[in-house]
Amino acid sequence: MRLPLLALLAKGPAHGYELKQALEKLLGAAYPQPNIGQIYVTLGRLEKAGLIEGEDVAQTARPNKRIYRLTPAGREAVAAWFDEPTAEPRVRDEFFMKLALAPDSGAADQIALINKQRRHYLNTMRDLSKLAAAEDRDNRVAQLLIEGAMLHLQADLDWLERCQEELE
Repeated sequence: MRLPLLALLAKGPAHGYELKQALEKLLGAAYPQPNIGQIYVTLGRLEKAGLIEGEDVAQTARPNKRIYRLTPAGREAVAAWFDEPTAEPRVRDEFFMKLALAPDSGAADQIALINKQRRHYLNTMRDLSKLAAAEDRDNRVAQLLIEGAMLHLQADLDWLERCQEELE
């Protein structure tokens, strides 16, 4: 959450609720909605780390709001984040660990695990398809997020098929 908040603040100063709304608007319904409490906790940590500065702004008939802006160190952190490639392909996969340990544990059947996981992925794909249809077509970022998630799920389904072929 820290780096996405910094990236949003690179656009200009904002308060916590504006940042929450910006994330929700940008990413759409497919992305888990950010918790406003977590956003404010993260903003506090970013401020303590010197990556952002906060300033209280008086409001009439409301409590003061705190507006945050990036510091030079925050701009450097955002630039470094965009410059680094993201994590390598996932090798530490919890499902695969279950699949690998099932025969020795005697607690689960590998094919039953595969079938259960397949059903879960198919249900998730169905839910994502519904989200894609309901999502604003003009929100290309949200549409791309949903499409990417569906492509990952399809690859996972293909991999499950491969595992089942190998284990039968």
